Amino acid sequence: MRNKVLKLIGSMVIILMVFGLTACQKAPKQQAAQNPPKPARPEVILATTTSTQDSGLLDVIVPAFEKKTGYKIKTISVGTGQALAMGEKGEADVLLVHAPDAEKKVVAGGAAINRRMVMHNDFVLVGPSEDPAKIKGKSVIDSLKAINSVKAVFVSRGDDSGTHKLEQKLWQTAGIKPQGTWYQEAGAGMGQTLKIADEKKGYTISDRATYLAQQKNIALQVLVEGDAKLLNIYHVMEVNPDKFAKVNKEGAKAFADYLLSDEGQALISSFGKDKYGQALFTADGGKTEKDFGL
Repeated sequence: MRNKVLKLIGSMVIILMVFGLTACQKAPKQQAAQNPPKPARPEVILATTTSTQDSGLLDVIVPAFEKKTGYKIKTISVGTGQALAMGEKGEADVLLVHAPDAEKKVVAGGAAINRRMVMHNDFVLVGPSEDPAKIKGKSVIDSLKAINSVKAVFVSRGDDSGTHKLEQKLWQTAGIKPQGTWYQEAGAGMGQTLKIADEKKGYTISDRATYLAQQKNIALQVLVEGDAKLLNIYHVMEVNPDKFAKVNKEGAKAFADYLLSDEGQALISSFGKDKYGQALFTADGGKTEKDFGL
C-alpha cells in the first residue's frame, strides 16, 4: 500500500514538472504577443486623403497595426493633392492616396517609391431626391452636361483632393468649364462637402465609402453609379529616404507592408459589412492598374 502511494505521488510530481516546463516554454511567446517590439523610431507620419479617415477605415487599420508592430501612426488627413505635396517636401513618411495620374508624377520626380495598389471602391454622383437636372440613371458625363444645362447647384470639393482631381477631369471630358453661382467650391474634406451639398440641395461627387458613412446624416441620394469613369483606386507609397534623410524608412515600409499583408487585406475586405451590409472597399493587394484595363 505504501509503495502504491509513493508511486502515485511520484507520478503527480512528474506531471507537475512537465506542465511547469511547458508553461515556461510558452510564456515568452505569449509575452511577445502581448508586448509588441519597440522600434527605434516609433512615430510614423501618414499623409492620406480624407476619405480613409471619414469612412472610419483608419480607425480599424491603425490600431491593429500599432498593436502588432509597436509603431505609432500620426495621421494627417488632407486632400490627396496636399498629401502628395507633403511627400514631395519630405514632410511625411508614407502616403495613402487615390489620384493615379498625380501619384505617378510624384514617383517619377523621385519623392516617393514602392507605389503599390491597396484597394478600390467607386465614386458616386449624389444629389437631392427631387433631382432637378434629371440625371438619375444617366452616364456621369451626360449628368454633368444636364447639371450645367439647368445650372443646378453643384458643390465641388475644391481642395485639390483626389476626388476634386477626378471631378475636374470629368468636367473636362464633358467639354464644360464650370463657373457661375451654381458651381460652388467647399474647400473641405469629403464628409463636410457632403453636408454642404445636402444643405444646399445640390449635387456632388463622393467616394462611396464616405457617402455610406455619412448617409445617416444627410438626405442626398445616389443618382449615378456603376460608370467605369468612376472607379476609385488607392495606392500606398513610401516617401523616398534617399531624398529625405529624416524619413522614417523602416516605419513607412512596415505600414505599407501591413496594408498589403493577409491581415491588413482581410481588415479592408471586411470593413463596413457589419454596419452597411457591404464592404466599403475591395482589397487589391498584388494587383496593378493593368488588372482594371488602365
